Amino acid sequence: MEERPETELISIPATPRASTPEILTPSGQRSPRGGGGHNTSTGASKDAKSWTPTSFISPRFLSPIGTPMKRVLVNMKGYLEEVGHLTKLNPQDAWLPITESRNGNAHYAAFHNLNAGIGFQALVLPVAFSFLGWSWGIISLTIAYFWQLYTLWILVQLHEAVPGKRYNRYVELAQAAFGERLGVWLALFPTVYLSAGTATALILVGGETMKLFFQIVCGPLCTSNPLTTVEWYLVFTSLCIVLSQLPNLNSIAGLSLVGAVTAITYATMAWVLSVSQPRPPSISYEPISLPTYTASLFSVLNAMGIIAFTFRGHNLVLEIQATMPSTFKHPAHVPMWKGAKVAYFFIAMCLFPMAIGGFWAYGSLMPSGGMLSALYAFHIHDIPRGLLAMTFLLVVFNCLSSFQIYSMPAFDSFEAGYTSRTNKPCSIWVRSGFRVFFGFVSFFIGVALPFLSSLAGLLGGLTLPVTFAYPCFMWVLIKKPTKYSFNWYFNWILGWLGVAFSLAFSIGGIWSMVNNGLKLRFFKPS
Repeated sequence: MEERPETELISIPATPRASTPEILTPSGQRSPRGGGGHNTSTGASKDAKSWTPTSFISPRFLSPIGTPMKRVLVNMKGYLEEVGHLTKLNPQDAWLPITESRNGNAHYAAFHNLNAGIGFQALVLPVAFSFLGWSWGIISLTIAYFWQLYTLWILVQLHEAVPGKRYNRYVELAQAAFGERLGVWLALFPTVYLSAGTATALILVGGETMKLFFQIVCGPLCTSNPLTTVEWYLVFTSLCIVLSQLPNLNSIAGLSLVGAVTAITYATMAWVLSVSQPRPPSISYEPISLPTYTASLFSVLNAMGIIAFTFRGHNLVLEIQATMPSTFKHPAHVPMWKGAKVAYFFIAMCLFPMAIGGFWAYGSLMPSGGMLSALYAFHIHDIPRGLLAMTFLLVVFNCLSSFQIYSMPAFDSFEAGYTSRTNKPCSIWVRSGFRVFFGFVSFFIGVALPFLSSLAGLLGGLTLPVTFAYPCFMWVLIKKPTKYSFNWYFNWILGWLGVAFSLAFSIGGIWSMVNNGLKLRFFKPS
């Protein structure tokens, strides 16, 4: 892993009005460089908490002074609070896609979190319920939702845990908590696996959905030589590469809004269309029973891994927060948490009805591919072709949007390596080359491993620590709560439970993959 340039201490020059300094980035956007929060100099003592440069400007001091002088002193107080401190900055951050533009806000945070937090993985939630049944399915989904909401709050708070420094990437925070080398080993693989694996799975799901959309719209009028599935993968990959030319994370806020709206719409349409149709005959709500106890246990673990995989996106929380300006009076965690709360409210409104409505509609007859497979298999002749085609088209739009936000950490890593070696920002051609390369590598992986999109349980197990375990450990190691206090015990227990579940769900996912012969797919094979 390439080392970033050493951070430097720079003081922000005085200006007539308190503001966040900006620089011109390679993409031509203006980007605040005044990191987050305030910081005293390295030699500051503990007594600094009791005195600040604005301590003398108090209401008692200002009360006998006339209005004009009071206004001047109040403005001076605001200036000193905003920019009167030293901040550690990394010059390279102004050249990288994640931190190039810091003009984000709570609305952008909501769009990005929704786009990253809900997607094709929600379509297989009813499959997990078919192995867990009503009670354990709802209990597992509820616990996972509130657990990941707590760890999301932890990551938002730890973004600026050290005054004057911002942890702009998940790996950076892991290094601060676990150490330089161990942090990389623990966090790099699951975060890269989440980004690259999800991008590849999106190509598979998006390409196959485009093929089904074409078949539904075209019907019997299709030509005698339609595109093959691999060719549809290539079409979808080409569209992803075109959209990936947007320069940075802030610039794809519009795409994230499209992804969020389409995800909410097709998730709602999927369960509403399923519930509104007559249920298949011989439907049963008993958990699927397998011949042996061992097989049943592993299938349950795999089902819980599917639920864990549903709550992805924590590997992007710090990156999303890094796109926001942050000052002493207006830290970035405030708008970030507002946007995250709105996003996860809508995520809950999609996931719970999808799981409950889908299982109610199909029960144990739910195909292994999830809701789209069920709609295609059971209601291809019952639902108007226009509605079915619209549902598939919305899935395509959502996959195109999700590909961009999940690929951004990979683009950031490529450009970080280039800028570290050359000490200059990437040109437009170099940046475009990296993105074309990543898109086609994901395409070739998808063609070579076409079963990747079916491994939701295994993916959930391998990447579970990123969402459920690591944030709890980071909180203890960075915030250092009182030893043996409730906070200390609570986070250690949650962290180790997350590690244990990760191992168990990974074993269940491997067992399910082997015993199903790598034939599980999100869609009916054609």
